[in-house]
Amino acid sequence: MTKKSVARVTIVGEEYTIRSDATAEYTEAVAAYVDRAIRRVLDSGIVVESQRAAILAALEITDELFQARAARRDLADAMRGLSGDIRRMLPPKKRDSGLGARGG
Repeated sequence: MTKKSVARVTIVGEEYTIRSDATAEYTEAVAAYVDRAIRRVLDSGIVVESQRAAILAALEITDELFQARAARRDLADAMRGLSGDIRRMLPPKKRDSGLGARGG
């Protein structure tokens, strides 16, 4: 069983004690990111209630996550394509060695 770390963080003026498998420093960085996202929404003047701002910030952060995942998939697809292109350029005896032998 891994030891949980404890971090005390402040998000939009509210203090939270968070227990996590991650390091306290990581948890603090995540909390700071969330705090900045909520404050950006509040500073925009779109909403004034912190609960609504938190929901809008969560939507923005989730959008960032989805975009990063899509970019990762696109990069992996491009790498597979390049790998296939390079494999075709190799002499026939070399095509099935190394990465090609694993089907990768």
